[in-house]
Amino acid sequence: MFAIYKRELKSYFRSFIGLLFIAVTLFFVSLYFTVNNLLYGYPHISYALGSVIFVFLISIPILSMRIMAEERRSKTDQLILTAPVSVGGIIMGKFLALLTIFAIPVAVTCVYPVIMSQFGSVPMGESYLAILAFFLYGMTAIAIGVLISSLTESQVIAAVISFIVLFLSYMMSSICNVISSTGNWLTKILGCLDMYTPFAELLNGTLNIKSVAYFCMMTGLALFLSVQAIQKRRYSMSVKNLSLGAYSTGMIAVAVAIVAVINLVLGELPASWTSIDVTSQKLYSLTDQTKEYVKNMQEDVTIYVIVSESSKDNTLAQTLQRMDDLSDHISVEYVDPNVNPRFHTQYTDSNISINSMIVVSDKRNKVIDYNNVYETSYDYDNYTGSYSSSTTGYDGEGQIMSALDFVLSDDMPKMYMTSGHGEHTLSSTFTSAVSKENVDYETINLMDYDTVPEDAACLFINGAVKDFSSDDKDKVIDYLDKGGNVILVTAYTDEATPNLDELMGYMGLSLEKGMVVEQDKNNYYGTPYLLLPTQTSSTYTSGLYGKYYIFAPYAQGIVVDNEEAEGFTYKTFLSTSDKAFVKSDMNNLNDYKLKEGDREGTFGLGVSAVKELEDGSQATMVVYSSEQMFTDEANSIVSGANLVLFTNTVSGFVDHEVTVSIPAKEYEVSYLTVSQSKAVLIGMLTTIIIPLGCLAAGFIIWFRRRKR
Repeated sequence: MFAIYKRELKSYFRSFIGLLFIAVTLFFVSLYFTVNNLLYGYPHISYALGSVIFVFLISIPILSMRIMAEERRSKTDQLILTAPVSVGGIIMGKFLALLTIFAIPVAVTCVYPVIMSQFGSVPMGESYLAILAFFLYGMTAIAIGVLISSLTESQVIAAVISFIVLFLSYMMSSICNVISSTGNWLTKILGCLDMYTPFAELLNGTLNIKSVAYFCMMTGLALFLSVQAIQKRRYSMSVKNLSLGAYSTGMIAVAVAIVAVINLVLGELPASWTSIDVTSQKLYSLTDQTKEYVKNMQEDVTIYVIVSESSKDNTLAQTLQRMDDLSDHISVEYVDPNVNPRFHTQYTDSNISINSMIVVSDKRNKVIDYNNVYETSYDYDNYTGSYSSSTTGYDGEGQIMSALDFVLSDDMPKMYMTSGHGEHTLSSTFTSAVSKENVDYETINLMDYDTVPEDAACLFINGAVKDFSSDDKDKVIDYLDKGGNVILVTAYTDEATPNLDELMGYMGLSLEKGMVVEQDKNNYYGTPYLLLPTQTSSTYTSGLYGKYYIFAPYAQGIVVDNEEAEGFTYKTFLSTSDKAFVKSDMNNLNDYKLKEGDREGTFGLGVSAVKELEDGSQATMVVYSSEQMFTDEANSIVSGANLVLFTNTVSGFVDHEVTVSIPAKEYEVSYLTVSQSKAVLIGMLTTIIIPLGCLAAGFIIWFRRRKR
């Protein structure tokens, strides 16, 4: 075999075809690498490799067309067939020679992620998985080329048929979808020839064992069939032609059966066994929280996905598959809207987008619109005067978990938001977070009620700039005395607010009059009034502590009047540094200097107070001293950390047996920063100089051999 390998490898380099293939492959890979990764700054090499696959449809048939057909045309195959070398060794030697030629541009491509890493953060796991997928696709295409070349003595026919087969395998997913969007026995058979789908699955950042096995088995089957094709010709010179021909047919049937069985077995294995998530954001992995919840489910839930299975969102599909594998109580069904366009009307009167989900239990159902699965940010371009959008997060797991908890819960907790005192209204970003936590919410004016509603899981007072009436204050205190929960966001005002002050005082808290000025540069953003509080570990800062900043602009200082008070427990989880002071003179906010009358010290910016009641229950008040803290503007400064703080606070008052609020996974691409001069220089080297060098070397070798 090794002699065959060396002979074929030398012949390809001497005939110019080998170096031509290397040059063409490198040219197209480098071209897309230069444009997508260097000029546009995308850190994923998969963008370039996914675009180059079409080159294989032409280059690999040309590379492989002569591997066996030329031997047969020139009759030199008789020498090989009668040589003391097994047919398997012959095929393997020739195949490995072609694979070596292909491996050269792949090896060069392995350097590209390293180059990219000099200009920014590059997900190396995803990058080299994409290169592996590229190599496996090319390996299988080469094996198919070897098989077809072994069936004919015409190089042209071998090249044309190889092109047709590779083109059909590239387009097979679309062909199957045209035949039947829901799938049938014919599409299942044809789907075995679909090479692009397993390639795309690997490009998505999942080391899918099924996809790797598919390429390896297809390569092995193609080489085995090549051996059988030559084996039959080798023994055609023998009187045993008939019996050995039957034996060959039987071996083919056995090989195909083995491949089919392995595919069936792999198809039945759980996705958690066959898929390894290599994405830096762990997009496809389920959190421990989700695993625990799903495994402990006792009631059946069906998740209908409104899309044909062939057009499904692969990221979302993997999340659903992993949940399905964890529990027998979850069933995922794909509903083709072209076949059943009114299916969703059983559950909602509204129109829903493709890939939306309907989660159904015996108790209730919930629609998850596909637009909520991905988080999107919008940026205004001053130059063009238009908005551009980009996907910043994947929230599939969080949305599904929220829906599961909603359809399985016996009742829904409720949060009441006060109005009538100049309170801030929550934006849709924050109300959506409340809904995702499966908490119902309602805005009320306490003047219209004799008491705070009994079904209140918590009462939310968001930045009241006018004082509560004495009657409203008493209603809130009465609610606390019954074990109520209050979230109070204070607002600075020049007016006296004795009733709000008394409400805080009931829980042993008070506010410093004035605005906090931070003198430690590590604790403010831009100006000393825009605070970045020091955090301590608590349920409220869960997922934030030690990882993200909280933004608290224009805050007041919270003071615990007596931390040793009997029956009270206090936790200051957001605070200033010890260099802060409260500016009492609010007439000149541009002056950040400490003056007489200003109080120095460490002040609370987020404090919880818990009071033990006589009946054994607890009253809880959480106070935040920045009225703009829970706004989209403040939240965007710290990439959504304030929203997580808000969600943690609300979820702390919700009586769920298991907390189901799963934060969205960051999806935003961190672009590479490559100067145009460096991009052009590297692009010239990889796209022009190296491929031209290969062509020049090939031409010189070919020219010297021609002169001889």
